[in-house]
Amino acid sequence: MNPRYRFQWYQRIHESTSRIHEDARKAVAELGLDEWRGRIGLYGGSSSCPGPLPTYVLDAIAAANRGPLLPMRRVEDELREVIKDVYGDEYDAAATNTCEAGLRVAFETLFAPPMLRKGEAYRGRYVAPYDEDYEFFLGYGRPFPPRYKNLLIDRSSSAGELGVEAKALPNLDSVFVRLEGARYEVHGIRFNTVPLLTGTDAVRSSEKIERVAMRHASELVGFVSIGYDTPGYGYGEKDGNGVPILKKRMGELARDFDVPYVVDSASCCPVIGLSPGDVGADVMVWSMDKACRAPICGLMVGTEECMVPIRKGLGLGGGREGGVSSHGKAVFSLSDAGRDSVVGLLAVLKVLRDDPEKVRRPIDQMHQIILEEFSCFRPQRFRQDLVITKSYTMGGTELNYERTWKDGDFGIPIFSLEDLYGNTNPMSSALEEMGLYPATIYSGNAFLGPGMGTLDENAELMEEPTRLAVRALVRAMEIVCKHAGLSE
Repeated sequence: MNPRYRFQWYQRIHESTSRIHEDARKAVAELGLDEWRGRIGLYGGSSSCPGPLPTYVLDAIAAANRGPLLPMRRVEDELREVIKDVYGDEYDAAATNTCEAGLRVAFETLFAPPMLRKGEAYRGRYVAPYDEDYEFFLGYGRPFPPRYKNLLIDRSSSAGELGVEAKALPNLDSVFVRLEGARYEVHGIRFNTVPLLTGTDAVRSSEKIERVAMRHASELVGFVSIGYDTPGYGYGEKDGNGVPILKKRMGELARDFDVPYVVDSASCCPVIGLSPGDVGADVMVWSMDKACRAPICGLMVGTEECMVPIRKGLGLGGGREGGVSSHGKAVFSLSDAGRDSVVGLLAVLKVLRDDPEKVRRPIDQMHQIILEEFSCFRPQRFRQDLVITKSYTMGGTELNYERTWKDGDFGIPIFSLEDLYGNTNPMSSALEEMGLYPATIYSGNAFLGPGMGTLDENAELMEEPTRLAVRALVRAMEIVCKHAGLSE
């Protein structure tokens, strides 16, 4: 008997996991994946498994260790120079050991209420859209309204490593705003609410964010958003320059309320992607080891006004005897990226500045392969509802399939991010059974990009492994659809 309700359907899929894995293993020989097992993946968007570093990064690190002594201050000042070349003299930069460290510094510096002075510390509230990946930027405060406190329990913002408080800062609240036109449905084997965002209305959503900000105006300390620019994250509506309208409007609201706007651009690329000036951000933070293939580190770029206190907190704001830069001890010196990481980061940024086509070209080529391979996807009735979006900002392609759910019928199974963390997403685990590092798949999105063994040492795309990896994803999704009872 076919399940009538979603929870029954996802339970049946879960009970089919062993058969899904068996079909995935059979597909290895059929697809010709044997020689590529353990060597390729689909998306380098996780620091848990960074892609191989290109030669131009490795050469720069090697040179830094063979030449004359190279003080950190010199490397960090060169980083600032490259950023100013790209974004202008009104912006400044700093490197941290991770993107999350950069976000922590930004929240502590720009949003957290002061602890000094007499009397009780006041509370501050920052406003952010209730979209996907909310745990990264909304986890720094206590959720408001309280109905959202469950959302930060299972995800990486808690994860047990920091106890009950997780990473929430004292006297800081994070205000969730539901987006107009979005759907908030419960899906997955780890049955949880999933934001489905391709229908987001940018104008109505920005008006709602403004109304919420007005209600909290006396405590408002800032606005935050994720840095992506794709429909699956609610940023499909763009202006004539390709800038997401909702994100740009949030920058305008920050100016109106005279508070900072921080953009979490973790799995994104600077220079070829959205810039702080595009969206009116005061600070943007990138995880440079992901889409950009630098050593593990974070990059903070912001207005000089905001970067002055941030750099001071990092120990980069000048020595006691004067001077505009330093490399010393401060409260956030624990976030020091280290010289070799900054040298590698600098090499990546120089390529992005001087030869951006070198980074864009593999993204273009892989996107074309994705379009070709998914043109044969089955069940055939779902093909027209796949939304496939190339993004230089994200350094790859977003494959969104939430629109396969329509007219009251079940579509391609949607898995929650809790499924990704809990290893209960059978699309991902099927790819692992085939010997691939899987795509990042959750909330009706699959993120795909070059760099996980699909580029040669000079960062040029290798077509054969790339096409096989994409073909494996097509097959994994088809296998899961078969066991979900979604026949032709």
